[in-house]
This record gives sequence, structure tokens and C-alpha cells, in this order.
Amino acid sequence: MIKFLQSGNKAAKYILAGFLLILAASMVTYLIPGFMGDTAAGQSGVLASVGGHEVTGEQVSRVVQAQARGQQIPDFYVNMLRQQAVRQLIQQAEVFYESERMGLNVSDQEFRDELQFGQYKQIFFPEGKWIGTDKYKQLLSQSGTTVETFEHDMKLQLMQRKLFEVIGANATVTDAEVEQAYKDESTKVKFQYAILKLDDITKTIKPTDTELKAFYEEKKGQYANSIPEKRQIKYFVVSEKDIADKITVDPAKVQRTYADNQAAYRVPERVKVRHILIETPKPGPDGKIDQKGQDEALAKAKDVLKQVKATGDWAGLAKKYSADPGSKDKGGELDWILKGQTVPEFEKAAFGQSKGQISDPVLSSFGYHIIQTEDKEDAHLKPLSEVKAGIESTLKEDQVRAAMNKVATDAQDTAQKQGLEKAAAKYGVQVIQSNPVGRADALPGIGATPSLMQAVFSTNEKAGPQSSTTAQSVVVFEITKIDPPRTPSYDEIKDKVETAFKAQRANDLLRRKVQEMADRAHAEHDLAKAAKEAGATLKTSDLVGRSQTVTDIGNMAGPANVAFTMKNGEISGPVNLGASQAVLQIVDRQEPSASDADYPKARDQIRERLVGEKREQVIGLFMSNLSSRLEKEGKVKVYKNEMDAFTGNKSRS
Repeated sequence: MIKFLQSGNKAAKYILAGFLLILAASMVTYLIPGFMGDTAAGQSGVLASVGGHEVTGEQVSRVVQAQARGQQIPDFYVNMLRQQAVRQLIQQAEVFYESERMGLNVSDQEFRDELQFGQYKQIFFPEGKWIGTDKYKQLLSQSGTTVETFEHDMKLQLMQRKLFEVIGANATVTDAEVEQAYKDESTKVKFQYAILKLDDITKTIKPTDTELKAFYEEKKGQYANSIPEKRQIKYFVVSEKDIADKITVDPAKVQRTYADNQAAYRVPERVKVRHILIETPKPGPDGKIDQKGQDEALAKAKDVLKQVKATGDWAGLAKKYSADPGSKDKGGELDWILKGQTVPEFEKAAFGQSKGQISDPVLSSFGYHIIQTEDKEDAHLKPLSEVKAGIESTLKEDQVRAAMNKVATDAQDTAQKQGLEKAAAKYGVQVIQSNPVGRADALPGIGATPSLMQAVFSTNEKAGPQSSTTAQSVVVFEITKIDPPRTPSYDEIKDKVETAFKAQRANDLLRRKVQEMADRAHAEHDLAKAAKEAGATLKTSDLVGRSQTVTDIGNMAGPANVAFTMKNGEISGPVNLGASQAVLQIVDRQEPSASDADYPKARDQIRERLVGEKREQVIGLFMSNLSSRLEKEGKVKVYKNEMDAFTGNKSRS
């Protein structure tokens, strides 16, 4: 609708950029220039090849960068991502090689159809209309790629889709399989269940001090260095506010900034508009327009125009008649628009009218618009008085940041030469002595600041005063004491030891008691009697399906799903529910049949799901067999030296 086009290139750019990022990082597509190049085997940077199609370090790096989404990631994780990307790109090359071998290809028409009718049609064919070659190139350029690379990569994606369609076509499901799936999914059961809860058993455990000490000694290795390192520091804080209060912005610099950046303060011609859209019939498959429907839309638009002029009720009429979902509930308001943000017909009318004027119905690819130009602004340069506050704020922020960096350097230098106290006195602040603090603790006067604590815990005890800049202050600190990590004594963590002892003993006791209950119930075929002897709670469920929930049991799609595999009267083994365990006995089992009235409604949906699952299995098996076959045929080559140097790990040979 008009809302999408109104956002102009910027919105399309962001949508497309996200789309291209997905292409770059996915298993299914390539957004790597020259992926199928002809670099000679063994040439520096080539990590592997599949039938002559190569995987290079540059390609892997681009995939990793796309996955990282611009964030800094640890070196060890980079290596892991590199190895994953290598495997993905080798698999992609295998798919492409096999597609070529099978004679698959993608025509220009198939490519155009994908752009026009695929999931990104609103980018390149909004409302079915091609955006034009120039805008096409512009969007791709703004998204960081070229026409040639984009079209090459999209065709590779389509070729892979074709291959998977060919392979997946072998996935079929019989009527018997559909019927059985319907029975399995629609079966309902009613059951008795005897349940023992972990909490109840835990309450019965009363360990002696001797038992706890023995448990502590047995598990002592688990508590090794569990009390983390702590540090004490002396420090002082110079706040950003104190620095900012002493800084003024030179009016001459404000004037120079304004003069040097006038392009940033220019406002293009714009109009403030509202409209009511009367939708017209879309062209049929043959491209022809329903003229009768078109005429009816025009007649309706004229009638609405009369009502608008007579009543001025834009809010009510837009809500009642407008087909633009983005503006109909806002009285038709589109707010301010610039040239190039709307379709040409709309733009011409909106900019061509005088302030307050209402247009006759204007036809665009969306339908007939009734447009009011509420306000107009000619292109102009914002005066200094209008932007002065913003310029001053920006300049002051820059000066404050520079001043903070200088304070950090000077304060550290003074503290190292003259001591922390004299450095603090220079800035009129007090030195604070901290208690022992851990990495995640907060310091008085500063709060929780991970970057500062990282600096504190990475500083050598004899390094002397150091400085660290936070978002709101400069902190100069000195390490006064380091308490290394240590293993706590029994007395220090007695409560923790007791909790761990009870948890282990309760879990062991719960498993044993429920197993004994299940064995007794099977031996005598009497769950009620076995439950009573074990002190378990005995309950009976309603008649339930696989997606329903039973008290104390939870969702039947969980561990209790075993009930749907049991016959009437059958008793289960122990069912682990996490915080409890249970034994079930089936009281009633109701299975549907293909003659049920609901079966015809569910049949097609079940068949589609089963075919999809089988298709995934077939394609997965194909990919596994393809990799094995191509390796046996010598089509897959991994250049070990290059791979080891690039990934930092041994690769397959």
C-alpha cells in the first residue's frame, strides 16, 4: 500500500539488507563473489574444492562476519564459526556440483519470476510493478552488493531449490500411513497414576554431621576454588558532570560548524498530506482490468469526495472508506512527505496543490486517492537559531569526551608520581578504600561497571595507580590487596553441602522407591496396592489426548506420552517427570478410525505434514550420501595446511 512506498528507499534498503545478510550466512544461499571461481588448486587462500569449485578463506570470513552481525566475538568462537562456515560452504559446493551433473539450470525467466512472485516481491515489484533498473541497481548498491553478484547468488539458490525438489519428489506417504498417524494423534487414554514427589522425599532426609563431612570430602574437588578471587582497591572518581560544568562552547565554533555543514541543515521541499484511498480491481492473469469495477471505484471516490467537502469529517470518512491500513485510523494522515517517497501520480497531485486544497480522485496503481495538501514547505536552509542548541550539544559532548580522556591520562600520571591522595586533591575529590570485591560487585560512588572491574582484575598488584574511563566518570585506582580464589572449608559451606547431599540422596531414594513400586504393581497387577505400600498418591486422569495436560503429570506430549503406546490394563515402568516420578496404568483407551467424521478434514493436513517430514529425511540422507560419494570419487579436496592455518584446528583429510 501507500504506506510501504511512502517510506521510500530507506525502508526497502533495510528490508533488503536483512535479506542479503540471511543469504550470506545461510546454508542454502551464496552471497560470496567468485564462489565458483577457477583458482588453481593449492593456491594461497583456497581451503577446499569440490569438483573444481573452491572454498576460500575470504569466503569463509565473509560468512563469519555476516553471522557475527557486526559484533566483536572471542577468538575461540571465531575459530568455531570458521569451521562451521567451511563445512557449510563445502556442502553448498557439493550441492552445486551435483546440480550441474544432473543438468539442472535456472533460466532468466525463472529468476525474474522469483523476484516478482517470491517472498521479496514487495521490494522489487511493489504492487506488481517493477521498480525500474536504476532503482534496482541503487538498492543493491546500498545493500553492499552488485547486480552481477546478487543475480549470480540468487540463481544458485534457485538451482539448489530445484535439486531439493527433484530429490524430495521421492518422498511419498501411503493412505495406511496417513490413517495410522491419524489414529496415533487422535487416540485418547484414561489412566490411574501413582506419583511420588522429590520434595516430599527430600523433607524426610535428616543427614548427620558425620555424613555431611564425608560427603564434603568425597565431593571436595567440585568445590575447588569455588570462592572466587577478590580484590581491595583505593580509588577516586572524577565525574563527567564535574568536567562538563567547567566546559563552555565557543560561539565562533558553533558558527563555523553551521557554515561548514549546511548540507545537513537543508530541508527539502515537502508537503503535509492526508488521503482516502478507494481501491480498484487488480489486473487479471491476462493483464486486463475490470473496467466495470474501475468505474464503480471512481463513482465511489467521487461520492466520498462530495462527503469530505460537505462535512470535513476526514476521520470518520477515512475510517469508513479508506483501503490504506496505515492511515485510515488516523484520519487519512500521512504526515510530511518528500518527493520520491510516493508513486508519481500521488506526488504530482500532492505537491501541485495549494495549501488546504483537496484534489479530485487521483488514479494510481493502488486505486483512487482523495488528497488534501494540509501544509507546504519550500526547500530551505534552517536558520542558525533553529539548530544552534543541537550544534552546541554535539560540540560540548565532543569536548567533554576529550576532556575526560585528558583527565584520565593526567590523573593517572599525577597519581603515579605523587600518590593517589595528592592526585585526588588536585581534582577536589576524596580517596575511597573498598572492601574486598568480586568481578561482579559494585563500587561505592560508581555502581556496577563491568568495564572498570575488568580493568581492576586485569591489573598487576604492583602496577601502581591506573585509570579507567566509564560512561559517566574517570576512575583512578590502585590495587591494595588480592585474595586469590580458594577452596572453602566444610564449615564455610555446610549449608550448601547439606543441600547437595539431600538432593543426591533424595534422587537416589526416589528412583529406588518408584522402581520398587512399579515392580510390585507388575507382580500383583495392582497399582493401587503398590502405591499404598510405597506411600504414593494415587489419582485418575480424565480421558485425554496427546496435547492435553494432567495434574501433577504435565503435558501429555512429555514423558507421560508413553501412555499412548500402552494397552488397556497395562502398567508402565517409572515415568520421570523431573521433580517427581510416577507409574501409570491404563483404565480406558479410545482409538479413532478412518470412518470417523473428522478424518476427512484432517487427512490432507496430516498427509502434507508426513510428506514434509519424509522429504526432509530423504534430502538429509541424500546430502549424507552425496558427501560420502564425492569424497570416495576424489571430488572433495581439503588443503590441510591452508585449513589448519586458517581455522587453527585439524580438519578432515
